[in-house]
Amino acid sequence: MAAQKMSLSKAINASLRKALENDPKVLIMGEDVGKLGGVFRITDGLQKDFGEERVIDTPLAESGIVGTAIGLALRGYRPVAEIQFDGFVFPAYDQIVTQLAKMHARSLGKVKLPVVIRIPYGGGIGAVEHHSESPEALFAHVAGLKVVSPSNASDAYWMLQQAIDSDDPVIYFEPKRRYHDKSEVDTAAIPDPLHAARVARPGTDLTLAAYGPMVKVALDAAGAAAEEGKSLEVVDLRSMSPIDFDTLQRSVEKTGRLVVVHEAPVFLGTGAEIAARITERCFYHLEAPVLRVGGFHAPYPPSRLEDEYLPGLDRVLDAVDRALAY
Repeated sequence: MAAQKMSLSKAINASLRKALENDPKVLIMGEDVGKLGGVFRITDGLQKDFGEERVIDTPLAESGIVGTAIGLALRGYRPVAEIQFDGFVFPAYDQIVTQLAKMHARSLGKVKLPVVIRIPYGGGIGAVEHHSESPEALFAHVAGLKVVSPSNASDAYWMLQQAIDSDDPVIYFEPKRRYHDKSEVDTAAIPDPLHAARVARPGTDLTLAAYGPMVKVALDAAGAAAEEGKSLEVVDLRSMSPIDFDTLQRSVEKTGRLVVVHEAPVFLGTGAEIAARITERCFYHLEAPVLRVGGFHAPYPPSRLEDEYLPGLDRVLDAVDRALAY
């Protein structure tokens, strides 16, 4: 099939459909994923085509969804569990971090749990708290979990295929405000490795690192900076655990400056780990401190204040200016 332009949401749907077609052991489960097709219509049409035994509407019980997925994986299935919104994952947090993440080590490698947990995350859609969180750092901190987030339709398609094929549990964060963003998807391509970062825009003066919903903001910032004669390299991290520090290091050794951008609060966020590691690795190459741009250390605000809370173009460019001023 030739490459075609599709939205990020349609790419996820196509990826799930492909996985269901390829392997009868793949199951999809979650609240309203069947007849409704999910609140974001990501699983639209899948239950109709594959049946209620493979696309399963579950009770409103996140702990039960993940616990059942673990049991199914123990029996040889490859369940893909959807958590309807980011803030709803916490009733299942115990199952994820004490059971799902630890079973492989607990069994000395004898037991594998190929479970994917899809979580729409982040703000930008005017939703209330518990519908707009960015909890990726909580899961990236847990040994035994892989944590990834696509920023475009092509990555959404391929990274989900790779997550489902993985014998390790993967938390797959979907940037919900990018669901309708379109890009080319070549379903016959050879994809990048699941945890490899990618240079989304080359540059020479400063590295902007981002993932998920903030990659577009970083690219917009690089475009705006270019109008002022500044050359910014944008690195799409794609994976928060593990992080591809080698690609990031090569970029920073070239540019001498790094700004990390994510929606989650800056305090103890993914950017903190990146800043520390890059400072250790690139100390003699850095021309300025590694700067971080993110949300505030406060509960998610009402929709009228969302634009003030989330890092946008101005806050990113301000950090770029501060880094370049050194």
